[in-house]
Amino acid sequence: MALSARAVSKYQWSSARKARRVADLVRGKNVNEALNILHFSPATSSVPIEKTVRSAMANLLDKEEAERLVEDDVIVSDIQVNEGPTFKRFRPRAQGRAFRIRKRTCHVTVTVTANIEEQHEEVEA
Repeated sequence: MALSARAVSKYQWSSARKARRVADLVRGKNVNEALNILHFSPATSSVPIEKTVRSAMANLLDKEEAERLVEDDVIVSDIQVNEGPTFKRFRPRAQGRAFRIRKRTCHVTVTVTANIEEQHEEVEA
């Protein structure tokens, strides 16, 4: 039986392209290993992704079926980084011109999954 939980972090101040590079590092890895990679990654977008992985893990542990869960069996099964809204600002340039500055955002969705093996206790009669 597979038990899963997810967490969504919206409007993160990073472009989706840069955040996807960090997300690719941890996809399919054990949660403890993924948190270790994200914590020591120099990329700026690793901080909100790490928080989202921690939140998904907390959501998984909050479920009733998670009482017999071993944390070493939990993996980051799916992590998606989608584009959010782009804020448009203008920077003054020479001769009265204005250049557009695009401040990009992204939405991060993390799904963690644990395989719970059901233990059938046989009743001896």
